[in-house]
Amino acid sequence: MRMDREKTDGPMIAAIGRAGFKVDDGYYTALLITPERADGWTPPPFAALAASDIDAILGLSPAPEFLLLGTGTQLRQPSAAFRRAVEARGIGIEAMDSRAAARAWAVLRGEGRWIAGVLYPLEE
Repeated sequence: MRMDREKTDGPMIAAIGRAGFKVDDGYYTALLITPERADGWTPPPFAALAASDIDAILGLSPAPEFLLLGTGTQLRQPSAAFRRAVEARGIGIEAMDSRAAARAWAVLRGEGRWIAGVLYPLEE
């Protein structure tokens, strides 16, 4: 699926497919994305996801309004410990499958929202 680039600064997810996420000139199987940059990521198994796995996101200044958590091919909820650790930093979490998270990124960044995203691969 291709997505049109909204008029906004920063990285935008241009396409998503079975192999991953196309962001500007890069292609990533799994993705950490902020309004300032996009980076490939080797995520832990979903059940083992810890706040320390996303230090680059949690250290963003100013803190993002919330974290888009793309959970792979299907919606899964993060552990309570992960949710508490992220929320303790004043960052909310919106979990959804990774395709939905990629689409939400485009819409929310197009609105100029200061958010961050952690997207698990579409194939596990």
